[in-house]
Amino acid sequence: MENKHGHQQSQSSYINRDLSWIEFNTRVLEEAQDTETPLLERIKFLGIVSRNLDEFMSVRAAGIRNQIKAGYIKKDFTGYTPAGLYKRLTKKVEKMVSQQYRTYRELIRQMGKQGITVNRYTDLSASQQKAADTYYHDVIYPVLTPMAVDQSRPFPLVHGLNVYVSVVLERKGDKQENAEDGDSYYFAIVQIPSNLPRMVALPHRQNSKKQQYVIIEDLICHHVHTLFGGYEPVAVNAFRLTRNADLDINEEEAEDLMEEIENQLRKRRRGAPVRLEIQKDIHPYAMQMLMEEFDISEAVFEIDGPLDLGFLLSFSDSIQGHDSLRYPPEIPRYSPEFPEGSETDYFSVLKERDVLLYHPYESFDAISDFIEQSAEDPDVMAIKMTLYRVSGKSSLIHSLAKAAESGKQVTVVVELKARFDEERNIVWARMLEKAGCHVVYGLVGLKTHAKVILVVRREGSMLRRYIHIGTGNYNASTAKSYTDVGLLTVNQQIGEDASEVFNHITGYTESHDWQAVAVAPDTMMNKFIELIQREADHARNGRKARIIAKMNSLSNQRMIDELYAASQAGVEIDLIIRGVCCLRPGIPGLSERIRVRSIVDRYLEHSRVYAFENGGQQEVWLSSADWMTRNLTRRVELMCPLFDKNTKAAMLNILNLILEDNVKARILLPSGNYELFKNGKPPLRSQFRAWDVSSWKPYVPLTGPAHPTPSPNPSQQL
Repeated sequence: MENKHGHQQSQSSYINRDLSWIEFNTRVLEEAQDTETPLLERIKFLGIVSRNLDEFMSVRAAGIRNQIKAGYIKKDFTGYTPAGLYKRLTKKVEKMVSQQYRTYRELIRQMGKQGITVNRYTDLSASQQKAADTYYHDVIYPVLTPMAVDQSRPFPLVHGLNVYVSVVLERKGDKQENAEDGDSYYFAIVQIPSNLPRMVALPHRQNSKKQQYVIIEDLICHHVHTLFGGYEPVAVNAFRLTRNADLDINEEEAEDLMEEIENQLRKRRRGAPVRLEIQKDIHPYAMQMLMEEFDISEAVFEIDGPLDLGFLLSFSDSIQGHDSLRYPPEIPRYSPEFPEGSETDYFSVLKERDVLLYHPYESFDAISDFIEQSAEDPDVMAIKMTLYRVSGKSSLIHSLAKAAESGKQVTVVVELKARFDEERNIVWARMLEKAGCHVVYGLVGLKTHAKVILVVRREGSMLRRYIHIGTGNYNASTAKSYTDVGLLTVNQQIGEDASEVFNHITGYTESHDWQAVAVAPDTMMNKFIELIQREADHARNGRKARIIAKMNSLSNQRMIDELYAASQAGVEIDLIIRGVCCLRPGIPGLSERIRVRSIVDRYLEHSRVYAFENGGQQEVWLSSADWMTRNLTRRVELMCPLFDKNTKAAMLNILNLILEDNVKARILLPSGNYELFKNGKPPLRSQFRAWDVSSWKPYVPLTGPAHPTPSPNPSQQL
């Protein structure tokens, strides 16, 4: 395989994207297994593993299955055909699920030592069984619906990612002479209510401080006979189906995009089956019925434990007390540039200096309060904003609505195609339209993923633009658990470019000659390539040359090849990539100057930041985009430079703090596996250190590289 630079590169020069994702979720699982992590936080990480795997199977694995069914046999740039990749992925997922449930059993055992027990119904005391019976009859039973399957009643629709129980029945008094062939069996399914807690709290035994629970399907299985009068349950087993959840939206022909997406959301409920999870030792007749109905033979997982461990996220939060089993609470600090908090005159501050915000260490309230002040300020003429994923109770929505109702020009670009948030975004869009906002759904064929706010304010005889550009969504909830960076500025070039971004989305503006920013799919990829190649030129000419790039995923082949070429030219490259990485570091003659690390810790590393040494004239860019093909070619994305020396220095401090992490950082090896980074220095956990804002916000420029030039030996890198 020859790249654009004429270098011969084999398919082994790359790591497959989906196999790399498995490695990422394995790192999340390791956090659930880490005995240094507080116990209830380990429970949460195990829930995250399950949620991650659900999305992977319903989107990525489903897409590969579609390719196989279509007869697609071409290899990707990592050397895999769809069939070959699917086979390997299935084996790796089976191994992960096995480890996941071993971890679950160990965590339940450890919780028992702390007085938090999960019990079988049959192990409860008589008084607890009586309380559980009452809960079943009063709360659970009224919402259950038994659904029989026979000649007059076809198999009912099974919703994806919901837990059901299959019930094999026999009529009371019948003799099972033909039990082996199932002729005397009856079959039904019952959906486990998703709007009730999976873990049912039990009353305390007298003089006991234990918190005891029973899982809801155990209660239902024990009482399932109450749903089938005249029949005797032979076997009751849980199962769960995963369906293809990717939407097939024909934007070109859709007269109303919102209506088309609502139609597709209804179709998602009937997506093709891609995974079947069944309870261990399921009855053969139930297995036969499920396999025939779903027509699935691969990706059938036998589970030794409760299905869908995603419920552990809410279960962990519901446990009262036991603060010692959680991370210590941290309260985000209001940015010191706004010393009076919500009473600050943000416009006066921003006219004096740019402000860099680093969440969750600094409060998202600064953005919410800025928008609220803009909505109330009589001199503000217009507010424009992009919304991709919004929290359930967003104050931003209400501020925008208030601004529109007061006569301001409010334009909101709502991305209806934000996967799994489509329904919520439709609700917000309608609310904003009702308030008088101009709501735009973006460009045909492109998701609007850029994070930008533009406030236009009349100041005397002139208009001034105030801009926020961020790396993450305008979501106050995730801002407490995701690390993201945002810039507030009145820079004229950035402001004029921000106006053109909105004109490009809402009107017929052609390609623009951007002054400061780069925009995908128009110029961003070429800009990144230009910056990387410039570093290579600096290295070849003996000047300082280094790249620090922080992102969520790196999977675009062109970007990987450019990094390989820069490494060969002498550029030192540090990549901080939380998730998927298709680049192989540490290969002599190809990538020995490239180091890749991943941080998986208390907060989800989400920021995208790109720093270039530029011969000593450092440049730092914030972006909404990862180096993935979809971000660079199929989305509206934005990258913005940090012009102010103080914000630039602060961002470099943050990057170097992450590069010094030797507690939660894992290093990618040439093999594609990861190992914990150890450098012999005192422990430094970057996410914990960052709570001391002075550790990165003194604006003290760093000199020299964070690490000495490494040995070509991969084991000695970093």
